[in-house]
Amino acid sequence: MTGFALFRLPYAMEATCVRQTTGEPTELKACQELNGRQGFVMAPFEVKTGQPILLIRPDEVTIVDLREGITGLQGAIPPLDAVPTAGGSRDSYAIDFANFHAQLCMGTFQKIVLARCADEPQTEALSPEALFMRACERYPRMFIALVWTAKSGCWLTATPEILLEGQDNHWRTIALAGTMRLEGESLAGEGETATWTTKNIQEQRIVTTYITECLEQFTSEFHEEGPRTVRAADLVHLRSDFTFTLPDNQHIGDLLQVLHPTPAVCGLPKREAFRFITHNEHTPRRYYSGFMGMIGEMETHLYVSLRCMNIARDGYRLYAGGGLLKESSEELEWQETEAKMETMRRILDNQLSY
Repeated sequence: MTGFALFRLPYAMEATCVRQTTGEPTELKACQELNGRQGFVMAPFEVKTGQPILLIRPDEVTIVDLREGITGLQGAIPPLDAVPTAGGSRDSYAIDFANFHAQLCMGTFQKIVLARCADEPQTEALSPEALFMRACERYPRMFIALVWTAKSGCWLTATPEILLEGQDNHWRTIALAGTMRLEGESLAGEGETATWTTKNIQEQRIVTTYITECLEQFTSEFHEEGPRTVRAADLVHLRSDFTFTLPDNQHIGDLLQVLHPTPAVCGLPKREAFRFITHNEHTPRRYYSGFMGMIGEMETHLYVSLRCMNIARDGYRLYAGGGLLKESSEELEWQETEAKMETMRRILDNQLSY
């Protein structure tokens, strides 16, 4: 086996296992190269040498009933490499924040996203497949995916953010931004109300405007609903939904090239924010804040790779980021990334969160 992906769509009771049995996953240099292709795609935040878009060919596709467990998949992923060098510290985050925030104050950016990582030791012997099951049990609302290739290593994500999904000429995407901790069970359901700060509302509006401008390049037939409050683990976000039509599904790579990365993980102006992040952020994002999911003739489901971790032989590297505006404070932004990392830490600690 040269490529493996196991994923579950939100609220589903079944997971899909995709295996490539011969050759290596296809390496692509741009999203446009996904036009007309099929398979499980794993894209990084920044495509560069040694960090390509990976397309796992679906040589074997198996549907797994999660109520019966995934014992037949245990050991599907080969032995993993050791965890890389130590992750980002509070000091390095503070340096990055000051650097990024100064650019906002000078008016260089409307918004920019600052990410960091944290390393967690392995405290119990758990297979990646077992961690996938824990994620499915704890986060029924999220897209859960476990992906391994020799090029990328092993990654687990539990993400609430749709990048692009649909079939035939019916498609949808979302603008997801703004973050607050969930207090008790006051927002147990979807679509509940919450009191949002001006900063969070502005941050989400920036993403919504960006999505609208992207879609206008491809279709005049789209509809927006929202924003509304949605829950993701122990956090809530502001979400607007877009439904739209496309003349065909053979050129979604062109749309992905325009959409990715959205201001929810990058910033505005996009080109300048992307360049600043890749040259100044202490943490190499790798496949965090990229996207992953299935592209197919019948239907496509692609999600932004948020709330994720790189699984290694002796530990885990967790990733999180937050959108910065001029009004942002270092302490609050650090706390937000800590709250987002709890999504993965709860899986490692086996804590319940619904």
